[in-house]
Amino acid sequence: MTDLVDWQLARATGFRFAPAGPQASREDVDTVVRQLRRASERAVEPVHDVTGLSAPFEEHRSVVVGRPEWISSNIEQFRTAIEPVAHLMRDREPSPVAQVIGSRVTAVQMGIVLSWLSSKVLGQFEAFGGQGRLLLVAPNIVHAETQLGVDPTDFRLWVCLHEETHRVQFGAVPWLSGHFTAEVHAYLKAADLNASSAISRAVSGLRSGQRGTGGLFDLVQTPEQRAVLDRLTALMSLLEGHADLVMDAVGPRVVPSVDVIRARFQKRRHEAGTLDGALRRLLGLDAKLRQYTDGAAFVEGVVDRVGMSGFNAVWTSPDTLPLPEEIHEPERWVRRVHG
Repeated sequence: MTDLVDWQLARATGFRFAPAGPQASREDVDTVVRQLRRASERAVEPVHDVTGLSAPFEEHRSVVVGRPEWISSNIEQFRTAIEPVAHLMRDREPSPVAQVIGSRVTAVQMGIVLSWLSSKVLGQFEAFGGQGRLLLVAPNIVHAETQLGVDPTDFRLWVCLHEETHRVQFGAVPWLSGHFTAEVHAYLKAADLNASSAISRAVSGLRSGQRGTGGLFDLVQTPEQRAVLDRLTALMSLLEGHADLVMDAVGPRVVPSVDVIRARFQKRRHEAGTLDGALRRLLGLDAKLRQYTDGAAFVEGVVDRVGMSGFNAVWTSPDTLPLPEEIHEPERWVRRVHG
């Protein structure tokens, strides 16, 4: 039976089109790797102090990778994420020929998108199975700190504080990864694989001037998918906002130039070039940028009312996660969870 995605082709396409990283000698590369490893270790204690959460460092370790390794990790995560529902989607395909062609087309599309993203992402936790590692993408971190003109030691620790928070979120909350995966499965199961109806929804949306928050993908979603995506967006806003808030809460006591880094990085987030901006809008990645702001405002609003220990009730179960409407009204979450 043909896979939904030709995974080898996806990986090869990603490798082929991934931009080359900054030029550096072997000695310089080794130095960056050592410094990032030390920074990830230094981030553990201050993140624990701010969040009150603990996750064994040995079980979910940090690893320094290049762009090809990041692409490989994400392909494996995609494969893990969709496999339990893949057979349902295969059964809806009209013919073996369509399956083969579709798997290759999807592979090329996935590889091209991952190749572009591989030069943008600074770090990522492997949320979908795999080895549960925290990936620090060295060439992108070096490129970003050079572009921003900031102190490399401070910037690397600042990035690790954000990513360490993600490691702790998944490492300290046993049900979180499974819940995240289950929501992705629900989203896939709700897909309408009838090409004509999907295209019809997209055309109708474009004609009526709809863009949604998820770019082109938002226009081809079914109503059931939009409901799941609303929950996933609320969850991602929580995770990203929490990490951003923790990163800044640690502040000057460990990152002396944190104010300069934050100001320049925020400006960089919102100043994508013409091509980057078009791709972000097409893929709905503008919505991800808003997650940092919306999520940080939610976490700050809750902490102001009930403190960090009260906020940590959010990790009790999926039922205590913020509802989509609560992300913008943290007092509603406080009333629902704390009575």
